[in-house]
Amino acid sequence: MSRTAALSAASAGAPLEATTIEQRELRDDDIVIDIAFAGICHSDIHQVREEWGSAIFPMVPGHEIAGVVSKVGDGVSRYKVGDRVGVGCMVDSCGECEYCKDGEEQFCLKGAVMTYNGTGYDGEKTMGGYAQSVVVSERFAVRIPDALELDVAAPLLCAGITTFNPLKRWGAGPGKNVAVVGLGGLGHLGVKFAAALGAEVTVLSQSTAKEADSAKFGAVAHYATKDPETFEKLRGSFDLILNTVSANLPFDDYLSLLKANGAMVNVGAPSDPSTFVAFSLIGGSKALAGSNIGGIPQTQEMLDFAAEHGIAAEIEKIDASQVNEAYDRVVNSDVRYRFVIDTATINA
Repeated sequence: MSRTAALSAASAGAPLEATTIEQRELRDDDIVIDIAFAGICHSDIHQVREEWGSAIFPMVPGHEIAGVVSKVGDGVSRYKVGDRVGVGCMVDSCGECEYCKDGEEQFCLKGAVMTYNGTGYDGEKTMGGYAQSVVVSERFAVRIPDALELDVAAPLLCAGITTFNPLKRWGAGPGKNVAVVGLGGLGHLGVKFAAALGAEVTVLSQSTAKEADSAKFGAVAHYATKDPETFEKLRGSFDLILNTVSANLPFDDYLSLLKANGAMVNVGAPSDPSTFVAFSLIGGSKALAGSNIGGIPQTQEMLDFAAEHGIAAEIEKIDASQVNEAYDRVVNSDVRYRFVIDTATINA
């Protein structure tokens, strides 16, 4: 077993502290990635604070991983030492079910193995990317194009694919009016991707404080949802609404903004149940849907698209000593727009 420096939470709600963790021996299809940067996702906070149900501790969070291959197993064919790679939310799947064969490993019938707070098929607990290295099957690594710097690429491994997938699935493109709810870690990338896909993009945010940023990212309009006139003015305006916030929304109000046959797709995950009136859907044959990351092939497609169109996360780079403060700032929406940990600063 090898060891690496990492940030770990000992129990639910405990602060992240520097330690060392053991990693498995290299298997034939494994690569070792020297992690350069790890993004902080709001789901990391939910799980460290055990807000999504029972979790596994000690926990090393992190599923927005960017780094460089330092070792390869004897059977590895996709990567070589020195390659720039990333790892997202999954590190294994059965590879045999219909979803795995279709490149949608996130829906694996055996259960995809999550990058952290998960259990592998061998019973080993998974540890994530708030560390200086990770051992992972080459099947679950993706190539980071040279046009993307590693620090701004890291958040694309979750926030990027989480927004790119539903925009592609629900047809964001030329001639489509798309609204993005929330301009945070997910939302700012949703705006960038939707605009690059050719859609006309509107941001719906609580206030107009980030209106200039919306325009910079490619939106043509920005409205404050605290203003009740917004919902009257925009009624029936959008083909697609991408909801990126983790707060409970008045769904009936937002569904009124859709055109007939439009869809509201949710990628934010509030802890409490949400409600809506069925007639808000029935009247316009509208859809209320959810979306869950994307498979490995689409994640690679997303990175290549981002490189081609100059799309990168807007980040605030931090040292390991600032992570606990960063968690509180994320909860308070005090980041523009994604924290990224410089893992070289983890001193165990």
